[in-house]
Amino acid sequence: MNVIKKSFDLGDGRTIEIETGKLAKQADGSVVVRMGDTMLLATVVSSVGAKAGVDFLPLSVDYQEKYAAAGRIPGGFLRREARLSDYEVLISRLVDRALRPMFPEDYHSDTQVMITLISSDKNIMPDSLAGLAASAAIAVSDIPFNGPISEVRVAKIDGQLVINPYVSDLERATLEFLVAGTENDIVMVEGEADEISEEEMVEAIEFAHKAIVIQVKVQKELAEAVGKTKKREYSHEDSNPELKEQVYAATYDQVYAVAKSQTSKGERTEKFAEISAAFVATLGEEVDAVTAFLAKKYFHDVQYDAIRNLVLDEGMRLDGRDVRTVRPIWSEVSYLPSAHGSAVFTRGETQSLTTVTLGSKDDEQMIDGAFVNGYNKFLLHYNFPGFSTGEVRPNRGAGRREIGHGHLAMRSLRKVLPGLEENPYTIRIVSDILESNGSSSMATVCAGTLALMDAGIKIKAPVSGIAMGLITDEKTGKYAILTDILGDEDHLGDMDFKVTGTEKGIVACQMDLKINGLKWEVLTAALKQANEARLHILNEMAKTISAPREDYKDHAPRIVSLSIDKEFIGAVIGPGGKIIQEMQRETGASISIEEVGNKGIVEIFADNKAAIDAAVKRINAIAAKPDIGATYDGKVKSIMPFGAFVEIMPGKDGLLHISEIAWERLETMDGVLKEGDKIQVKLLDIDKQGKMKLSRKALLPRPPKPEGVETKPA
Repeated sequence: MNVIKKSFDLGDGRTIEIETGKLAKQADGSVVVRMGDTMLLATVVSSVGAKAGVDFLPLSVDYQEKYAAAGRIPGGFLRREARLSDYEVLISRLVDRALRPMFPEDYHSDTQVMITLISSDKNIMPDSLAGLAASAAIAVSDIPFNGPISEVRVAKIDGQLVINPYVSDLERATLEFLVAGTENDIVMVEGEADEISEEEMVEAIEFAHKAIVIQVKVQKELAEAVGKTKKREYSHEDSNPELKEQVYAATYDQVYAVAKSQTSKGERTEKFAEISAAFVATLGEEVDAVTAFLAKKYFHDVQYDAIRNLVLDEGMRLDGRDVRTVRPIWSEVSYLPSAHGSAVFTRGETQSLTTVTLGSKDDEQMIDGAFVNGYNKFLLHYNFPGFSTGEVRPNRGAGRREIGHGHLAMRSLRKVLPGLEENPYTIRIVSDILESNGSSSMATVCAGTLALMDAGIKIKAPVSGIAMGLITDEKTGKYAILTDILGDEDHLGDMDFKVTGTEKGIVACQMDLKINGLKWEVLTAALKQANEARLHILNEMAKTISAPREDYKDHAPRIVSLSIDKEFIGAVIGPGGKIIQEMQRETGASISIEEVGNKGIVEIFADNKAAIDAAVKRINAIAAKPDIGATYDGKVKSIMPFGAFVEIMPGKDGLLHISEIAWERLETMDGVLKEGDKIQVKLLDIDKQGKMKLSRKALLPRPPKPEGVETKPA
């Protein structure tokens, strides 16, 4: 083995080590990245040559966590790692989005990157190391790559920016972004924040990039030590310069005219298809497959140039807007009468129908991962059916795109949800995209805000989102920042920058860049322009509903949350769950209880007030502490020669001594009381052992004093 290691310091004494030459040596490239006890194995394999007719990079990135890495056995029937969880898919997407723009445009070999968590440190998050590991594996291979790149997490904790902070410190973070970049540029940003300003966000990204520069240089040193600075030769694209000139000459003016005609997405697509088909027809019926393929490819290049030039030269976009205008918006709430909350949000040709469903603790999502496990009370699911874009596409469950878009919307709305005391519900939001032409994830954020307010959830502030685009000309230096981009502008532009926030500031973002050399002043300008758009959308949303409803819908379930002393948890549950099951059966309410610190948190869930009240009364009776001097309706539990034991609360008995039953002297208990009798008693005292002294005579009128008997001083 020729094991080579490189390490670097994060600037605070913590180190990251990259090792190659020990594991997975038959892959084109493999490394192990270690920080603390967290270890990631990253491998890359790229086939030699490319499939005919492929004009893109068939890249797959998979991140997977081995349960053994955390000393755990997987749940489920099979007890083995299965399909990737949403958490693993999200990390796979983060790495994919950073790597994909870095491969040469003409490289089309099947390429697979696999990142595996093989050892886990509970205080060190592996996602901030995944991009570094993947890039380092490519760096020590002969695969063509315009990197290296790296990814880091930047967070502001106690007012200070920190790179790759510990998990235990993230709870105090006011912003948290995963940032990917090269030695010179930023290529990807994703994260969330507590209503921060645009300047604070740019400051955090700049801080992250300084750490990325160090990590990229270490990868270059590793590649030199391995001897993989020279990359493989390849030829994956046919070319025909003469045909390219023909395509441009015959179609550019027509495409430019259609782009300028301000038609709808459907009409525009049809006209572009007609222009392309007309040109291919001029090539003759016996045109070979390669020529036909290249003609379509060059026609796409014509569309790319024509649409971009229209924006840069005339400031006009495909739908006739200028660069700062948001498409027309309309929205409606309570559209679905049976949902607990619902909203329709439409912006241009993008539409979301969103619902809110309120559930109990039993509806919480159980998360069973190697690194992340526990329970989740807030779920957001995003669905993107084929009809939303006029396509025929079978439903095969949520794909990576749906998971990623839903996660961004979930992050945005999670920031404004009320605390547990104000909102004991498990909340599920479902966004069904009914039309799509640009940024359906941002429509989900807006529709989700409206639906939450319609459901009566007391959110801290409404949230809106906008997708920003960028078109640049490297030769002239001209650029245009586009507000509320269309689907075509996303595809043909240089940036897709989604920003969500309240009136006060930014709560989440997701940015992907397709160019090199984004200047910080351009990024700042894009954020300022996004702020204008977000405020405009918030104003439009406020015309429909401006604040949460005062109460939940009549048909929405109700939850009451109680806090009881820890010592009463067992009494509420009862032996084998007997008491709590009996309460649920008799009241019709659903009751859950969990220990939090020195308290027991009881949640009572029912669809009517009577059931809630009955359950609350019974739990309060069990968990209440007796008050000295208070009067109770008791029940005689047992008779003894010296008195009776009376139950004044469920499970709480006190002694009613024979001398405290009546004012007259009783010689025996025979015939005085019997088991099951209900009597009123007063609690006189509780001794150090917790034994209660009761009195019945204290509640009876005192008999008149006999004549001739002097009253003793009190």
